[in-house]
Amino acid sequence: MRFLPRDEKFYDFFEASANKVVEGATQLEDLIRDFKEVQVKAKKIKDTEHEGDVITHDTIEMLNLTFVTPLDREDIHNLITSLDDVLDYIEACAERLSLFRIGKTNEEAVLLVGVLVQCVKELEQAVFKLRRLKGADSIMRNCVEIGRLENEGDYVCRAAVAKLFEPGSDPLEVIKWKEIYETLENAIDRCEDVANVMEGIVLKNA
Repeated sequence: MRFLPRDEKFYDFFEASANKVVEGATQLEDLIRDFKEVQVKAKKIKDTEHEGDVITHDTIEMLNLTFVTPLDREDIHNLITSLDDVLDYIEACAERLSLFRIGKTNEEAVLLVGVLVQCVKELEQAVFKLRRLKGADSIMRNCVEIGRLENEGDYVCRAAVAKLFEPGSDPLEVIKWKEIYETLENAIDRCEDVANVMEGIVLKNA
């Protein structure tokens, strides 16, 4: 018998945050694949990122007010902030695509954002399995796949940056695209951070 109830609201926050991450990533994919109304689309992504910030703030506020939590307090904090970090980098990429006055996107950016979208969908699946920690093995498989995708993203990013330095490249375009590629790669890397937090939760609680 539990003498003090454990507030399950935290799982609602995790799931809402994961939803926002997927929403932001798919919005970014649409921006890169259909490179029209860039500033309008970037503004929508910024709005999504702000909504994610509100979820993160509410989670941390509730954590400070809750005596008995369903997971370790540190794990709750790390999970919600690492989810927020993914969305921050997604918004940062959209902002650069708008501010840098990019004329058109390219195949490398499409490949990278495709890896990102796969990552966040795996991430979302894993987060939704955390409630009551059902399907621990399945969560671990999601985390392994995120790790594989992160390695794929590293490879795509390295190849994309190498292509920038081919003879005849415009130095200004090299600077712009190198930063965009690296921001996309950082978003993918942060997905692996989320996976690492979830793996730790599973090992502690399964």
